Amino acid sequence: MLNVPNLISGFRLLLVPALLYLAWVGEYTLFLILFACSLLSDLADGFIARKLNQVSEFGARLDTWSDFATEITILVCAWWLWPDSIRQVAPFIITIVVSSAVTITFGFLKYGRLTSYHAWSSKLATVLILGTALILFEGGPTWPFQLSTPILVLAQIEQIAMTAILPEWRPNVPSLWHAIKLTNRIKLPDISNIKSG
Repeated sequence: MLNVPNLISGFRLLLVPALLYLAWVGEYTLFLILFACSLLSDLADGFIARKLNQVSEFGARLDTWSDFATEITILVCAWWLWPDSIRQVAPFIITIVVSSAVTITFGFLKYGRLTSYHAWSSKLATVLILGTALILFEGGPTWPFQLSTPILVLAQIEQIAMTAILPEWRPNVPSLWHAIKLTNRIKLPDISNIKSG
């Protein structure tokens, strides 16, 4: 489906090889510019999709895959470009990677695919982590990145809870509260008249 938000998400996915190349050849400035563009596009696509009433399952999946590819790419590129900075925050990065892996694995085990919730807490956490990573890469202090890590972990816990209670895959669920409301609307079969044994 070709629309503005999907083009923005697709643009972010296309930035991945460019980011990898720029990091590999050591082009710090161009890498940071494209990294900032990627971050801004991540903020824009969902907002534009809602404003233009162009929210779709395909768009949610494309956005999720773009986010996933970008986050892994940034981790690899940061190691190439700023290994000393990465070593300084290694325990926090390990915490981020493990919590993300658990969330992704749980979603795959239950639904067979990435969850695509686009929860408000996850968007906030992603912006904080990537924004504070920019500060770190520019030689800034480590504490903003360190303070952002527990926020991301809490967002991952919320997503795990959402996956636990939603009986089927649903895109664009903004919060655990919304997931609970959706679950309460789903009619469960009446099993009271089934005889045991």
